[in-house]
Amino acid sequence: QVLLEESGGGSVQAGGSLRLSCAASGYTNSRYCMGWFRQPPGKEREGVTGVDPSSGGTYYADSVKGRFTISHDKGTNTLYLQMNSLKPEDTAIYYCALYLPPCAAVRPNEYNTWGEGTQVTVSS
Repeated sequence: QVLLEESGGGSVQAGGSLRLSCAASGYTNSRYCMGWFRQPPGKEREGVTGVDPSSGGTYYADSVKGRFTISHDKGTNTLYLQMNSLKPEDTAIYYCALYLPPCAAVRPNEYNTWGEGTQVTVSS
């Protein structure tokens, strides 16, 4: 059984930082991509950033480039999201997910495997 356990959400003021973690277990398919998605209040879920665990290639939505950094620890199969210079518009539930290649296509779909999500709130 695939398990994705997120942690690290919270509330910060604009300009602050947060680090999200996602411990992944219960699967052996090394071709899965890993990524972070978010769903702002009243909006659709959207892709934020993804990583190819095999090559280390990373992909970012334009809205977070230069502020967010995704990383993956192969030893523990833990995914991280370092979020700096946070803005009120980054407020959302953040989800860790496994998705099928190509890893550059960080888009939510019915084939993704999702974590439970963690709330990130950025106040102005």
